[in-house]
Amino acid sequence: MISKEELVDKIENTKLERMPDSEDTYEKRIYLDDDNVLIVGYSKEERFEDINPEEETVMNFYWFWELRNSQTWDLLFENKDKNFNFCESDVGGWSDNDRVEDVVGDIAEEDVCKWSEQDWIEDISENISEEVFDWLKTLKKKD
Repeated sequence: MISKEELVDKIENTKLERMPDSEDTYEKRIYLDDDNVLIVGYSKEERFEDINPEEETVMNFYWFWELRNSQTWDLLFENKDKNFNFCESDVGGWSDNDRVEDVVGDIAEEDVCKWSEQDWIEDISENISEEVFDWLKTLKKKD
């Protein structure tokens, strides 16, 4: 069985890939022992208001993870509670990566999306790992 440290490493270092059926969802697949696959990803929160290109637009992303049977693709467990998130910001076509403060003034990078928890994968990988090991223990008890 995979160790917690190895799982944390895989959660942090496996490459995210954009899902073909969605521009707003990215996932990584980590194949575990016993025909299980862990899927870790994030999705952009759906927006219902119109976007004004002259104003700052903040996009919120939520992390999720799920455990599936790698042979049948049956969903065994999932966490889509939206407890962990991060955001990005655009102003008039300028994004966080383009240094929004160049457009809106001198602001600290962490203040662009200050209402978000700014949970990056390195911040939550231990949490994911712990929950996945609880799921795996539950599966072993069922056997």
